Amino acid sequence: MRLAYSTNAYMRFEIEEALARIARLGYKGVELMADVPHLWPAETSNARIDDVRRALDQHGLAISNINAFMMNKIGDSRQPYWHPSWIEPDADYRQIRVEHTRAALTMARRLGAPCITTEPGGPIESESGYATAMNLFVENLKPIVEHAGREQVLLLIEPEPGLLIERFDQYLELRDRIDSPFMALNFDIGHAYCVAEEPAEWIPRMASHTRHYHVEDIAASRVHHHLVPGTGAIDFGATLQAIRETDYDGWLTVELYPFVEDPDTAGQEAKQYLDRVAASL
Repeated sequence: MRLAYSTNAYMRFEIEEALARIARLGYKGVELMADVPHLWPAETSNARIDDVRRALDQHGLAISNINAFMMNKIGDSRQPYWHPSWIEPDADYRQIRVEHTRAALTMARRLGAPCITTEPGGPIESESGYATAMNLFVENLKPIVEHAGREQVLLLIEPEPGLLIERFDQYLELRDRIDSPFMALNFDIGHAYCVAEEPAEWIPRMASHTRHYHVEDIAASRVHHHLVPGTGAIDFGATLQAIRETDYDGWLTVELYPFVEDPDTAGQEAKQYLDRVAASL
């Protein structure tokens, strides 16, 4: 089991400091945030990319993923992670998401990252139905998947509670409409639990599509709020065993963005717990 930690828990630190802290916790991988205050693609020069690559080498960290989901840079008052979404009614505003994702793929290739994650279509506007929203998502996503192929970087769709694609059958519907080896699944264990798709049951079903995992715990209420693994209701023994049985050899990235007040403690507790569960299998 290879554990990484996402820098979206370190939004109060510059990226070099975040990398140093993550390495001190014992993680061997890191998910880099394609957003402020770290690596907003449109403002990240080649020289800055070289700086980050040197810092990664210095601390012995590999990149598990580039998180291109969050867009705090734009500062949309509705929700800074989801907007602008792939299905915004305003075409010009929607294009910000499209171009951001295109730039993130190029930045990922320059950094040597294997994949990026993006949001799964955004929230459906009240005047729009699911079918219309899905058609718009597919229309906007297709050229970006083609760009992923040119950059040789995977574009991972991350189902999210309350957004267009929140369940695995919806991801599979999208996959039927975009047939490309450069689009795959980011399996977020907490998100699956939120929508009552038990992770241990769905991991083998989605194994052929999964190229990266996000890891966090969720309360028994299934309300979407990320918790440190071991403090919620997810059965991580069964979950990690299911992952092991699929022969997955990639990264499990701990994602604890609500813990910006003390990301070190949250990351340390998560790693200790997950290491202990893995050792017991």
